[in-house]
Amino acid sequence: MSQQLSDRINSLPVSQTLAMAAKARELKAEGRDIISLSLGEPDFNTPDFIKDAAVEAINQDYNSYTPVDGYVELKEAICEKFKRDNNLTYAPNQIVVSTGAKQSIANVAQVLLNPGDEILLPAPYWVSYSAIATLCEAKYVEIPSSIDNDFKITPEQLEAAITPKTKMIFFNSPNNPSGSIYSEEEYRALAKVLEKHPNIYILSDEIYEHINYGTKPFSFAAIENMYDRTITVNGLAKAFAMTGWRIGFIGAPQWIAKACTKMQGQITSGTNCIAQRAAITAVKAAPEKVQYMVDEFKTRRNLVLDLLGKIDGFKLNVPEGAFYIFPDISAFFGKTIKGKEIKNASDFSMLLLEEANVATVTGEAFGAPDCIRMSYAASELQLREAIKRIKEVLS
Repeated sequence: MSQQLSDRINSLPVSQTLAMAAKARELKAEGRDIISLSLGEPDFNTPDFIKDAAVEAINQDYNSYTPVDGYVELKEAICEKFKRDNNLTYAPNQIVVSTGAKQSIANVAQVLLNPGDEILLPAPYWVSYSAIATLCEAKYVEIPSSIDNDFKITPEQLEAAITPKTKMIFFNSPNNPSGSIYSEEEYRALAKVLEKHPNIYILSDEIYEHINYGTKPFSFAAIENMYDRTITVNGLAKAFAMTGWRIGFIGAPQWIAKACTKMQGQITSGTNCIAQRAAITAVKAAPEKVQYMVDEFKTRRNLVLDLLGKIDGFKLNVPEGAFYIFPDISAFFGKTIKGKEIKNASDFSMLLLEEANVATVTGEAFGAPDCIRMSYAASELQLREAIKRIKEVLS
């Protein structure tokens, strides 16, 4: 029998972050001493107060199917969180809890996009945005930026990218992979452009909001005339070191939330019951409860910037959030290192893996072909060793 996969799956790219992580694990299994700076995953344990809430939920016999859009108590806690942290007023019927923020984003795209619609992606952008658009049979349009403007787009670029087919734009601040944060002033300038195009919806991915180093992120939906067109996405994976718990959520216009619930009801139904009960405790916690992680990330950021700054060819900016460094490494293009010709960022990333035993991710996966992404969600010892190896290979 012939193997006939659907056009849908054949058109879908493999996640480059997961592919590099898999390659690193494969080499580790072969006995190679690989340092992985490829995955966006905190190396902290989930805080004890959240784990205690999960144990309590188990002992209270939470084991049944959950409501598709989430427990009412969790949705109420999320509403309180939005008000406390983002000055956003949502009702529980505007909240949908999903199995990670990735599902939240996929739900929104599936209920709003039709084949042929265009979605604007300010680059660099998270790798799954473009893949999700492809699954919706929509066309994604990149709006480029560079390290010289801190990886942010301008209102003029936004205006030029809009066409009659434009249906959505995805914003992500703090940004993965660049760590850049849009200020309130910058967001309001972009909103001025979108005011002229009332049929465009905005997805604001704020998953890294608590991981910032003095520049507080601003929620796009807090712009008065953008609230009814904006879907705010967040979750617990990054700030609370709960990647495997898979809790994401949206705050959105009620009609969009209702549609996302309908979509989710036919795919996964409600999110894990124990994770949701623990999430109530996490969402209610003051952000200061996880400040110790943010402080450590800032220390590591400064260390990596200092060490990479001593390697010729790395062009750096200072990321204000998340836990990534996104250097421009185009100075190495056209060179031959260790017998390997470096034509692009993918070649450079592979060189580091094969010769330095350090896993990174090519910027091509993020719509930024001059860069690579390096996560500093690793120990100081690993970071020092990784950059030492990189320096030795490049020298």
